[in-house]
This record gives sequence, structure tokens and C-alpha cells, in this order.
Amino acid sequence: MTETPLKTQKISHPIRLRLLTVKRITELTPSMRRITLTGDDLAGFVSSSFDDHMKLILPDATGERPNMPTLGENGLVFDESRPKPAMRDYTPRRYDAAADELDIDFVLHHDGPATHWASQARPGHFLGIAGPRGSFVIPTAFDWHLLIGDETALPAIGRRLEELPSTSKAIAIIKAERDGARMDLSSPCKLETHWVSDAGPTASGPCALEAAVRGLRLPDGEGYVWAAGEYSDIKAVRQYLAEELAIDKSRIRAASYWRKSVPNTHKNFE
Repeated sequence: MTETPLKTQKISHPIRLRLLTVKRITELTPSMRRITLTGDDLAGFVSSSFDDHMKLILPDATGERPNMPTLGENGLVFDESRPKPAMRDYTPRRYDAAADELDIDFVLHHDGPATHWASQARPGHFLGIAGPRGSFVIPTAFDWHLLIGDETALPAIGRRLEELPSTSKAIAIIKAERDGARMDLSSPCKLETHWVSDAGPTASGPCALEAAVRGLRLPDGEGYVWAAGEYSDIKAVRQYLAEELAIDKSRIRAASYWRKSVPNTHKNFE
């Protein structure tokens, strides 16, 4: 059993609003693009957990400045003479204070304003961000980490794998809708990766993520499960882990990053 305390921690951060510009664009796969942002407003950025999320404040048209709000007593206050901007939750993939860089990875085949912006973005284009407003810190000292998700969870999974120590073990189960979405994942720890695909859950059986989890034999020792992706997939996976495997719910963090036919949803399963 690991001697290091294995207690999760919630951390709050002051809300900061930042107007940034695109510094660099990197094509990770045919399905994913990394956009590196920079700007004076980036100073002091804090992201304490691999699955933090921040609000992207999108411009009405690519290349324009977004309608950046100010912070009022009751939240964000926008210039009412301009349309309220679309906003979406995204994971900070990497922050480098010395280089003044923030990486955000975008899945390109999802519909929505953030995907449209990322597909058209060029160096010098503007993007606003707000947050993260808090972090849920999961210790790296667990003996094993099970990471489950679809392509929208890849930024968080990739960041987590890079953070884990060599003394740990990680199992990553990732659903990709197309072969071009698969990418090399690296970690200092012992890593086992499973890529799966399907057309979604059906009445005849579990979705690919659930089926893959059901086929696992979990390692010995103290472990933690993290899962994120489409609502119905993650709900089914969490139910199996908690109810059939009887994993303590305090050792499971599961979130819906999106939901079929319901735009702009983000839900943590408590």
C-alpha cells in the first residue's frame, strides 16, 4: 500500500479574464489540432489539475476580437451593444510560464463554434479565456490509474499520463471514431493503452468503452479511476465500476464532456 496520502483535494482559483492570440498551430492527427496561445494576459495562469476546464470566449468571426466581459459582482458582464459570445469548456493541455504559452487541443470533427474557430484559426487571431475557477487534484501516488474517455478526453488523458511517476501504472482506454484520431501516448509510468471504436451504445449490448472496461483485470494495490466523454457512455461505465465492481465512489471521478443532441453540456457524476 502506498505510504503517501491518497486524498483528493479541491482548490479554488480567482477568476481571471484573458485576451490571448494564436502563436502556433500544430496538427497532431487528422482529427486533432493543437493551438498555442500567448499574450501579456497569460501571466499568472494557474491550472493545478490535468482535468481542469476553462471557458473559451469565442469571437463572432475568426480573426476578430471577442466580446470580452468584465467581472461583476454577479458574474461576467458583457458589452450589451455587441452579441454575447459563444463560450465552451476546454482543458488546458500545457502551460509554460517561461515561454508564455498555453496549449489547447481541439477535436476537429465535432460540430460547434469552438471547433469552427479552431479549424479557421491562424497565428495572430484572438481568443478569450476565463478560468480555470477551480481544480480537483487527484494524487499521482496511487499504485494504478485507470483513464477512460473518448477523443474529447484525450487532452486530459495525455496531460495526466505525462504527470504520473515511473513507480505507477496506467491503463488508458480511449474510444476513437476513426483510425486517424489515434495518437502516440507517452508516460514515465508503465502504460497499457487500449483503443476502441463503435457507433455508440445499442439495445443489444454495452458501448465499446464499457465493454473494454468489463474485459479488464484491474491491478493489485490502491487505484483511481478517471473517466470523461459522452454522457451515456460515461454513465454506463461509472455504473459498472461502482455497482458491479463495487469500487468506492470516492475513487472514481467521472464527467460528461458532451451529450448527443444537447450542445454545450458539462456534467460531473457525483
